[in-house]
Amino acid sequence: MLPEGLYKRRRNHNNTPPSLLLVLTNCIVLAVLIQLFTGCRTINNFFWAAIGILALYNVYTIRRNCEEYNKLNILIYILSLLFMVFLFFYFSNQPHRC
Repeated sequence: MLPEGLYKRRRNHNNTPPSLLLVLTNCIVLAVLIQLFTGCRTINNFFWAAIGILALYNVYTIRRNCEEYNKLNILIYILSLLFMVFLFFYFSNQPHRC
């Protein structure tokens, strides 16, 4: 019923581009870190360590898939980073229940 080559074509998570996976990973990790490790007055040191590890993961992923990143993908990646910085400051300035 199904063509034989159907599952052979679908490698690497249904061919999701690595740049999209990187942006999604950054957003999910940052959202979890903000919720868990930013408090009312201070930011936990583990938050900064995890952000550093995430930055190293970004460098590794970009270097590993350098042929994937053209001007459009780099622009989208930079805009997503700027958006995440904006979200960090937005959520940190919101009133907290302490």
